[in-house]
Amino acid sequence: MSPSPPSSARIYDYYLGGKDNSEADRQAAEQVLRQIPEARFAARANRRFLVRAVQALAGLGVDQFIDLGTGLPTSPNVHEVARETLPDSKVLYVDNDPVVSAHNRALRSTRDGILSLDMDIRNTDALPQDPDVRELLDFTRPVGVLMIAVVHLLSAGEARAALDSVLRWLPDGGYLVLSAATIDGMSDEQIHEIADAYENAELRTTGLTRSDFVHLFDGLDLLPPGITSLGKWRAKEPDPKSLACHCGVARFTR
Repeated sequence: MSPSPPSSARIYDYYLGGKDNSEADRQAAEQVLRQIPEARFAARANRRFLVRAVQALAGLGVDQFIDLGTGLPTSPNVHEVARETLPDSKVLYVDNDPVVSAHNRALRSTRDGILSLDMDIRNTDALPQDPDVRELLDFTRPVGVLMIAVVHLLSAGEARAALDSVLRWLPDGGYLVLSAATIDGMSDEQIHEIADAYENAELRTTGLTRSDFVHLFDGLDLLPPGITSLGKWRAKEPDPKSLACHCGVARFTR
């Protein structure tokens, strides 16, 4: 594996304790951890939120999911969680990191109802026209779209544009699942060091405020309990730690 440049997906893999990362990824991750030691905990809290959100949507009958900016496969993954409730669930994994795509293609080769698509999540307008995607998913029925720990790697404007792109094709009654780290309460030094760590990655963190994150849900119907910290969203035992990471699940009505 090439030692450079670092990849946001492989940095995240390092936070999760994975092994699919290079020295450049580890150096970038450690630079962030020196400023925000909780980042590793937040990455794991994100996975637990993903599990609860997919379980909630599967419980509502949603059996089609699109994971945008999926990152490297980490168990339990979206299809594993959804199929515990709805065994015929179909999942599209979308990323433009070549290492991520290779892992997802390998996953696809051993599982039916799973597809990997190479695409920049900042503009997914062409996604529904892909013939393989149309064969997998039925866009006349609800789809659950996940953007887990990814919008904070975009500017506020890019995040809004990415969401608007999704909403142009998301079917009526579809759902959006979002989580993001926010910069509220961080010092200028912390923000600068984190941005510097991601400087050479394909997606560069620029910092979203909680207000930026909240506005991403404008026009959508939030599911209870609304926008919360990662450790509180429908958790059986809410995490008492105060993390500057927020999440929410919302229904889209066209």
